[in-house]
Amino acid sequence: MNYQIITDTQQLNSICRQARQVDVVMLDTEFVRTRTFYPQLGLIQLFDGEQLSLIDPTVIDDMSEFVALLKDSSVLKVLHACGEDLEVFNNSFDCLPFPMVDTQVMAAFLGHGLSTGFAALVDHYLGVELDKSESRTDWLARPLSDKQLDYAAADVFYLLPLYEKLLDAVTQAGWWDAAQQESEMLAAKRIKSIDPANAYLDIKGAWQLKPKELAILKPLATWRYKEALRRDLALNFVFKENDLLNVARLGLQNKQRMEQEGMDPRSVQRHATRLISLVKEAKMTPVDEYPEKIERLMDLPGYKQVFKRLKDEVKHAGQSSGLATEFIASKKQLNQIITWVWKKDRDPAALPDVMQGWRKSLVGDKLNQLL
Repeated sequence: MNYQIITDTQQLNSICRQARQVDVVMLDTEFVRTRTFYPQLGLIQLFDGEQLSLIDPTVIDDMSEFVALLKDSSVLKVLHACGEDLEVFNNSFDCLPFPMVDTQVMAAFLGHGLSTGFAALVDHYLGVELDKSESRTDWLARPLSDKQLDYAAADVFYLLPLYEKLLDAVTQAGWWDAAQQESEMLAAKRIKSIDPANAYLDIKGAWQLKPKELAILKPLATWRYKEALRRDLALNFVFKENDLLNVARLGLQNKQRMEQEGMDPRSVQRHATRLISLVKEAKMTPVDEYPEKIERLMDLPGYKQVFKRLKDEVKHAGQSSGLATEFIASKKQLNQIITWVWKKDRDPAALPDVMQGWRKSLVGDKLNQLL
């Protein structure tokens, strides 16, 4: 397994132009995400079938040729379990690889579990046991060891023969178009923008609060989200979710009370003044401007029976197609179609996953009919 390490713009331009001459390239990234809001890119692996390159983005100023490769519609980019890689590309280069297919998705169309790891598939299809001991390494540290570099290179070196085996099997099974659709849908979901004003809806336990308390939680959650973006800090490293919930629930306007409730003293010390100001302001919200109480789907009458009927239908579809039921329609996707029918009046502009692409004919139309 030979590879070259790319550390300057001239080398990068050369390998990217070469990669744009082929039909398919293998891509992967190594990144660090411990305390930051955004993943921090440490290494990019690129294999065009001949040249395997380990690109060091931490020392290259101009990545425009690599961005051109990502956007080149004549070159298919192959990745594995690409969710976070897509986030990395979007954050680092403001674009996604296109067109793109995910080998984890391809494997799911052959009956493998949706979260089947790369090493497991390489072992299954190629009979090669990969060393995954470097998966938790610090990819921002320099210099990278030979063991780290070998580990990173293996992720794209074995991705090519794995992709070729999966491509044959998926094409024979008639799922190739569906695998591309599914990969594109994953990409679209990964870059959906969040409205800071609605950040409170993503806080676990928010459904337990009364409208009066939600009126406090809403600006607190918006502040935390914007602060996380501004400081590039993971949300819970700004202020813990459960602590934010308690500030809203109890309407706390006192630093000592926050500490008595067991909140992190450093976070309280840093943010108490701002939080107290937001709470005071929120308490003046007129009653008719309170957010609506969050209604959980599972608390609606008849939900359990309806969900079970839909799940049974998905099981039948799994038995007839050979696909894992969780892949055909997860709990979240079943809830999505119930919400679409019960709360959105089947809005054609907000189609749930099961009413799009390959899922629609396999199971979506039947679920819609049952509802």
